[in-house]
Amino acid sequence: MNITKPTPIQQQAIPAVLDGRDLIACAQTGTGKTAAFLLPLIDVITGYRSREEGSIRALVVVPTRELALQIDQQLQAIAYFTPITSIPLYGGSDGSTFDQQKAALVGGVEVVIATPGKLLSHLNLGYVPLKGLEFLVLDEADRMMDMGFVDDINKIITFLPKERQSLMFSATMPPPIRELTKRILHDPLEVSIALSKPAEGVDQQVYVIFDMQKANILEHILKTNEATCILIFAGRKIEVKNLARHLQKRGFPARGMHSDLEQSEREEVMLDFRNRKLRVLVATDVVSRGIDIDDIDLVINYDVPRDPEDYVHRVGRTARASRKGQAITFVNEKPMREFGRIEHLIGYEVKKMPLPEGMPQGPRYDTKAKVARDPKSNGHRKSDGRGKVSSGGRRH
Repeated sequence: MNITKPTPIQQQAIPAVLDGRDLIACAQTGTGKTAAFLLPLIDVITGYRSREEGSIRALVVVPTRELALQIDQQLQAIAYFTPITSIPLYGGSDGSTFDQQKAALVGGVEVVIATPGKLLSHLNLGYVPLKGLEFLVLDEADRMMDMGFVDDINKIITFLPKERQSLMFSATMPPPIRELTKRILHDPLEVSIALSKPAEGVDQQVYVIFDMQKANILEHILKTNEATCILIFAGRKIEVKNLARHLQKRGFPARGMHSDLEQSEREEVMLDFRNRKLRVLVATDVVSRGIDIDDIDLVINYDVPRDPEDYVHRVGRTARASRKGQAITFVNEKPMREFGRIEHLIGYEVKKMPLPEGMPQGPRYDTKAKVARDPKSNGHRKSDGRGKVSSGGRRH
C-alpha cells in the first residue's frame, strides 16, 4: 500500500496495543488513527487462533454507517493477504440484509465494525458469539456522545467479557468521555496527538458576508476555483437538500449527502464523488468524520459550525497525508462570535478575503458585536457595530 513511515499516533499507539495495554488516544481526523488500531489487531489475530472457535475477536463501535464502511474497507485492504474475516453492521438495512448479518455472526466472523443501535439489535437476540472477544475499540467516542449513544454503549458493555483489551479513540476529551473511560478502561495509557489544529497544508480563508449573499459568493467560487473535488458543509439536513437542488439548477454537478438517503443511494453518491463523476458534495457534519477521501481540493463551510472542534474536523477533510488544500468559510452577522471562538481555539486569525468585484460590501467583522433583529428588515439581521447595516446590505 506504499505506507512506509508510521504517523505519530501510530508510533505511540501500536506498541501499546501490542503490549496488551488499554489505550485512550486523542487524535483528530486525518492523523492515521484507523491504522493505529487495525494494524496491531491484525497482528494479534493472525498470530494465534482463539481458544473460542467461531467467536468474534475484535469489536469496533463507531457513530455512523459511513465510518463503519470506511473502516471495514481499510481492514480488507490492509489484511488482504491474511485469512481475517470482517463484517460491518449498520442501520437502515432491510430484513434480508439483517438475516445475512445474523448468518455471518453465527457462522463465525473475527472482526465486527458496528454502529451502536444495529449492534444492540443483534445482541438482544442472543446469538452473537462474544466469549472469545479480545478487543473492544470505540472510535470517534466524542461524536457518539454528541449523538446520544452513551446509553447504548453502556448496554453493549454488559454483553462483553470483562477480560478484554479496550481502546478508545476520540478527537476531544470532554468530561463525559473521561467518565466513560473510567467505567470501561483499565489503567489506560493516554496518547494525545496534535489536538485542535488544522493541517499546515490548508489555505484557510473567510468571506464576511450577509446571509443573502451566500449563494452568489458560492457560485462565484465554483465558477472561478480550479478545484475538482469540492466538499460543502451545511448546518442542517434541509439546507443540504435545498443547496444541492439549487446548485443542480445552476448547472453544477452536485449531490447532497444526508440521513434521508437509503444506504444504496449514499454508497452511489460517495462512489461518484470518489471517482470524480461528481465535482461537488453537499453534506452535514455526519460526513466530517465519516469519509476517507485523501484528495479533496476544497472544503467550503456554508455555515459556521456550532462547535469549534467541528471546524477542525471539517477543514481536516482537505490537505490530508501532507497534501495541500483550501478551506473557505462563510461568516455572516450572527455567528461572528462563534468564529471568534474557532480562531481562539486554533490560535490564530483566519485571513478575511475581499468580496468579488461588483458585489456589495458585507458586514464589519466584529467577534464582540451583538446582533439584533430589525423588525423592519423582513427577517434580515442588523449589526449594532459602528457601521449600521440596513436590510439592503449597504453601510450608512
